[in-house]
Amino acid sequence: MPLWKQLIISVALLFLGLCLWVYMSPGAGRSLVQMGVPEGLVAMISAGDPEVPSGNGSAARGQAQGQGQGQGQGQGQRRGGGRGDQNILVATQPVVMAVVNDRLNAIGDGEAIDAVTVMPQASGMIAEILVTSGQKVKKGDVIARLDSDEQVILRDQAKVALRSATEKAESYGNLKSFSRLEVLDAQIAREQAELQLTTAELNLKRRQITAPIDGVIGIVGVSVGDNVTNSSAIVSLDNRSQLLVDFWAPERFVAAVKSGMAVEAASVARPGQRFSGTIDAVDSRVDPASRTIRVRARIDNPDDLLRAGMSFAVSMSFPGDRYPAVNPLAVQWDGQGSFVWQIVDNKSVKTRVRIIQRNSDQVLIDAPLKAGDVVAVEGLQRVREGGAVEVAAAGADGKAPEVATR
Repeated sequence: MPLWKQLIISVALLFLGLCLWVYMSPGAGRSLVQMGVPEGLVAMISAGDPEVPSGNGSAARGQAQGQGQGQGQGQGQRRGGGRGDQNILVATQPVVMAVVNDRLNAIGDGEAIDAVTVMPQASGMIAEILVTSGQKVKKGDVIARLDSDEQVILRDQAKVALRSATEKAESYGNLKSFSRLEVLDAQIAREQAELQLTTAELNLKRRQITAPIDGVIGIVGVSVGDNVTNSSAIVSLDNRSQLLVDFWAPERFVAAVKSGMAVEAASVARPGQRFSGTIDAVDSRVDPASRTIRVRARIDNPDDLLRAGMSFAVSMSFPGDRYPAVNPLAVQWDGQGSFVWQIVDNKSVKTRVRIIQRNSDQVLIDAPLKAGDVVAVEGLQRVREGGAVEVAAAGADGKAPEVATR
């Protein structure tokens, strides 16, 4: 493209931009006149903007004022009446303080504080079952017995062997005709017989399947006559006087959740009821995949209403972090990020903000604002840094009125 065409296009673009600036910006025409641009040219561009002087100075201002009075009271009220045509009408709302990260809600699974699957310590046939499902037992109570005829015989044999070894050792000790070595051998034989009796009694005791903890019997998984081994599950046993509920908390609560803190839980099996407890333990590391940390709560179950395996909706309360909250309409954007127009002494001040959380009715921000500060929420199109503004009166409902903008 020839150079002269490029120059013509550039001048045309500059002229259009100048026209747009004069049309959109209040007082732009007056600034051009002060910079030396002919008043006639500026008046032609501004299309009769009342802020642009025409003719000589005082006459032009009088004509502009006359035109303003002749246009009626409606436009004068919208522009601020006698307080100056440069005031921009805006609607405002006060800043309030809101709290974030003040509550944790999670879903967790419950388990008994003590839970075991009872297995026999020896192999054999079930000879007797002494409990039923749902029965409460104490530690050491007999749940079932295996056949023990062989073990009884071995115990009796060990008793006989011990009695014989004891009499022999006593005889050797009382008679002087035996050497010291023979007496020692007799004593050793007696001790061995005692150990054999202890072993026989232990094997006989292991034919009884006992409860290792206090708890409630689950469904019995065997019947009389079944052959079992030391890996066969006889019954489950749960101590559910308290339940442990494991849940996962977001990473942002790592520093806030501590052992001993209060927690509430609700179960879908008991609608309308809430159960109180405390944090029992917090894991030592954050899961890198989910960015959550495992937390374990302990919940009392004195009435035995809860069962292991239930799901719980867990909630915790925290002091939280306080931030200024503004109407979502107040947050604006430019090349440097987000900001709000703070109104101070009927002047607009651009205040930079960092968005913390977006809600449907308010936005939490990190900014040098406090409760009661005023920010503009409507009529923001023509607001400029340090510009004079007029605050529209709130409606009867306390809400900011709608502001017409062009």
